[in-house]
Amino acid sequence: MKLELKDYEAKMKKSIDSYVQTLSSMRAGRATPDVLSKITVDYYGAPTAINQLADVKAADARTLVISPWDASTLKNMEKAILASDLGITPQNDGKVIRLAFPQLTEDRRKEMAKQISKMGEEAKVAIRNIRRDANDAIKAAKKNSEMTEDEAKASDKATQDLTDKYVKEIDSITAAKTKEIMEI
Repeated sequence: MKLELKDYEAKMKKSIDSYVQTLSSMRAGRATPDVLSKITVDYYGAPTAINQLADVKAADARTLVISPWDASTLKNMEKAILASDLGITPQNDGKVIRLAFPQLTEDRRKEMAKQISKMGEEAKVAIRNIRRDANDAIKAAKKNSEMTEDEAKASDKATQDLTDKYVKEIDSITAAKTKEIMEI
């Protein structure tokens, strides 16, 4: 009986998806609606994402235009953007909010590359923790005589191969995002 690795692989995929989602919400000098994904607005007492209250479009490479469906939410959206860690001052003309993304400086690019690298290491740690959980399950199954020595070794190798695959994927995602940041 070889250990079922599908559950652990699903957890590793979720870790990768979480890492990609976090990277997509980083402000990289290019205007993308994803940077607003974590910002919520108080809408009738409930925290609501901006993209659920407005049409968010990239007017050009450096400008986002937020067109609320309910004009009464405009001020609350502006306050939420100012209170966020986005670092951009919204421009409100009474109908829409414009966010102008400034050109990134070389220092800011290097800082963001370091931040991306750190987040990549954290994602790798999450993958390795999942590997540790799988290895613990293998040891427990072997100890309870649910699996033979050979099956335990095969499961260990399969777990390590899975871990290596996802660590390489994190490295390639990190390298691509860092390259994107440095070329803007």
